[in-house]
Amino acid sequence: MMIKPFTSSLRFPLAHTFSIVARDPQTGWMGVAVQSHWFSVGSIVAWGEAGVGVVATQSMVEISYGPRGLALMRSGLSAPVALQALLQMDEGREVRQVAMVDAQGRVAVHTGARCIEAAGHYQGDGFSAQANMMKDARVWPAMAQAYQEKRGDLAERLLAALEAAQAVGGDIRGQQSACILIVKGERTTQPWEGVVMDLRVEDHPQPIAELRRLVTLHRAYQQMNAGDAHLAEGRVEAALEAYRQAALMAPEIDELPFWHAVTLAELGRLDEALPIFKQVFARNSDWAELLTRLPAAGLLRQDEAMLQAILAQRDA
Repeated sequence: MMIKPFTSSLRFPLAHTFSIVARDPQTGWMGVAVQSHWFSVGSIVAWGEAGVGVVATQSMVEISYGPRGLALMRSGLSAPVALQALLQMDEGREVRQVAMVDAQGRVAVHTGARCIEAAGHYQGDGFSAQANMMKDARVWPAMAQAYQEKRGDLAERLLAALEAAQAVGGDIRGQQSACILIVKGERTTQPWEGVVMDLRVEDHPQPIAELRRLVTLHRAYQQMNAGDAHLAEGRVEAALEAYRQAALMAPEIDELPFWHAVTLAELGRLDEALPIFKQVFARNSDWAELLTRLPAAGLLRQDEAMLQAILAQRDA
């Protein structure tokens, strides 16, 4: 694969930041998580493709390390070979910080000599933690330790690394945005099917805490989707349990229990559905109006007595 030289620029995006790239050996999933005192850091730093790899490109960012790194790994090059090829073509390599992990778990990382202190990285088995413009040099070792010691899925371990970085000082400028991107380990001809999680906090006083909240919401909606899959395959009790768990995971979201109740009603389990409808309507009466529109869309059976019993919960 021919690699074109980087074009020179007098001004690169400034994503001074801390990030982690990693591959989970159990699932094969790959992820990148990042935080920075810079707006919309995820749109600049984090890149990934199912069955190929993930990339974090930061410091004086050359964004093309992301798509070009993925293209090289997609062509069969390992992460170390791909990164070295790109660095050789980049006259600005000494102001770059880049990390890559490929689908085999091979890791490559570079911290240029002119990255703003404190700057450095920790390369481990299947992961790399890197940072620049930090308050001090404790950041990347803290990230590595948290990632290695944390139990849970890949998202939980990546979040733990970000939280550990912030706990020891983080970016010397403070906080602003964060991102987590996770892709599957197998290639797919339908790229959207390979994305496990893609969440961004563009601007927030506590972006890592907000990112954790979004991850929890993501898991809740995934539980809801799992319930739909169970229902489609006739596993009614499994579906209802998934819906119940989804609502428990995100109790502030009215929509999750609403659809749980709709499913119960559709199954003829009105006694179980009514208390849930009552709680939902008490929070927002517009859900009752929406309910009346569902039969025409084929999402609730035409049963006037049932509908009136449900709507009575609005004023109960």
